[in-house]
Amino acid sequence: MGGVSPEAGAPGAHPAAGAGPPGAGPPGLGPPGSARAEPSLPLNPLLAAQGDYPFARLRASVDAAVGRGVEVIDFGVGEPREETPAFIREAMVAGIAPVSTYPLAVGLPALREAVTDWVARRFGAALDPDTEVVPTLGSKEAIFQLAQIVVDRCGARDLVAVTTPGYPVPARGAQFAGAEVVELPLRRENGFLPAPADLDALAWERLAVLWVNTPNNPTGAVADLALLGRLADRCAGAGAVLACDEAYSELWLEGDPPPSALQLPDRHNVAVLNTLSKRSSMPGHRCGFLAGDPRLVAAAKRLRPSTGTAPQEHVQRAAVAAWGDETHVEEVRALYRAKRDALLPALRTAGLEPVGGRGTFFLWLAVADGDDEALATRLLAEHGIVVAPGSYLGGGGEGHVRVALVPTLEACAAAADRLAGGA
Repeated sequence: MGGVSPEAGAPGAHPAAGAGPPGAGPPGLGPPGSARAEPSLPLNPLLAAQGDYPFARLRASVDAAVGRGVEVIDFGVGEPREETPAFIREAMVAGIAPVSTYPLAVGLPALREAVTDWVARRFGAALDPDTEVVPTLGSKEAIFQLAQIVVDRCGARDLVAVTTPGYPVPARGAQFAGAEVVELPLRRENGFLPAPADLDALAWERLAVLWVNTPNNPTGAVADLALLGRLADRCAGAGAVLACDEAYSELWLEGDPPPSALQLPDRHNVAVLNTLSKRSSMPGHRCGFLAGDPRLVAAAKRLRPSTGTAPQEHVQRAAVAAWGDETHVEEVRALYRAKRDALLPALRTAGLEPVGGRGTFFLWLAVADGDDEALATRLLAEHGIVVAPGSYLGGGGEGHVRVALVPTLEACAAAADRLAGGA
């Protein structure tokens, strides 16, 4: 892993002391009113090397279209837009205390118990709420920080493996922790799951973390329990961590409920992350959990007081209510299925082939001519429909687009009408 070398005059460049025109004094000094050189500012070169967050570019395209007067229907960014259920909002309001105190890094005991109760009901797995669970600020911050807990950049564990196309945060967190990132391609011929040959080629003696996202963003692929078990055994045998991002575990469009790595009989070296953002339509409230190997959970608890990222107490109170109810989750799943049924036939007619799996609220679609960015540009210009080019999601995403079923059911029907030429 390498950054970029700052060039003279670029942020992070360090000009020689006293550099300036002949006869000039020290930088920044001069008579009142004279021109003053802007001082250099030290910046981590990784910020420049990573470029813009992909969806910031997508947001810019949407904003430009809106500025031109286009009425857009945005399937680009996977942010749930359904109302947070009323009983959850009421629990949040009731949880606001008259005196505001810092939330404990380990989370409220009631929330840890609510998570373990949910895991027992949903997956039949028994967790210790005191040693195997810690609440997190959504799952994004914990995904970013996991590498800071387990990567040893001065020792033998300086490699993190991520799947691609996929969510960029595991790789970015690994890079900021000083790790080298290796990508495991998700190919259609292997069901968009890690291929055995690619796993065999990993430098397992250097591996700190193997990331798996199931159900997968963007492909919808679901890893079965047998695969998760093989990956966990291999990671434990090599002294690495299997990290499972299961943020979409409660959103499946067909078939049986997706399994969890928490169901494995041996959870040594296993970390599972989940969140209420998708399950309970709570993206803005930021509450999830990290669960698994007690040693990892204990290490996360040691790190968290330094980062100050525990959810606010009133959010944790709302989370207790959310994890304790399944009726609203069943309604959410039914709604996403209805959205898919309203939109997918029109996408097929437009020449897009669904090739993804049964999980998540994303549709993963192959583009006939392979030019995903051109198709996305055309859909926005001709129909006001926003989709995410697969190339924005990393290597292997080219030739696909991702459609996030987050607009309302009415908006999905309107988009289908536009594609059919009704608008």
